Amino acid sequence: MRITVLGATGGVGGEVVRQGLAAGHRVTAVVRDPARLAVREHAALTVVTADALSAAELTPAVEGADAVLSAMGAASRKAPLRVATGSAEALVAAMRTAGARRLLAVSAAPLNSTGVDQPWLTRTVFNGLLWRVFGDAYRDLEGMERALRDSGLAWTAVRPPRLTDAPGRGSYRLVVDGGPPSNSVARADVARALLDLVEREDTVGRAVGVSA
Repeated sequence: MRITVLGATGGVGGEVVRQGLAAGHRVTAVVRDPARLAVREHAALTVVTADALSAAELTPAVEGADAVLSAMGAASRKAPLRVATGSAEALVAAMRTAGARRLLAVSAAPLNSTGVDQPWLTRTVFNGLLWRVFGDAYRDLEGMERALRDSGLAWTAVRPPRLTDAPGRGSYRLVVDGGPPSNSVARADVARALLDLVEREDTVGRAVGVSA
């Protein structure tokens, strides 16, 4: 399978690249700075330097891809630009131009406003506190998910809770249109979920909770 990865120098994106190559996929890593890429030399790896906010620069990177996996980070106080929304909009335009269809993007658990399948404390206390502190980032991710919903592509939004650098278990819990059912998950396991979900038709056009 041919996979294009955005955010390939980040924690989740780097794991997608590593695990994708280990699974025998052909991986195109889209980066701003190739020197930050953990895996730089592999027969099945293509590294493309591009601006993730530019549809024109992204189009060659997604052309011919069986799936595009985006692990672009959201806005923060230090980087107020709406990175998640802007990159999603550029990516959707690029994929339409290139004829690529399958798109999976990392979002965040607090966007599950229903609270379905979430732990009681998370639903009743933590989500509200998180929105107060990280509201800009979550609004950025809301814009990203809106771009996915309006795209006409075969999209899936993956909503993990707090990400950790713990060793991956190689497994995870998945809730379609709900969850996630716990408060943390290893970045490596989110990457595993992204790769697994590429071929799961029941997650197309849906937001899914992924956790330990």
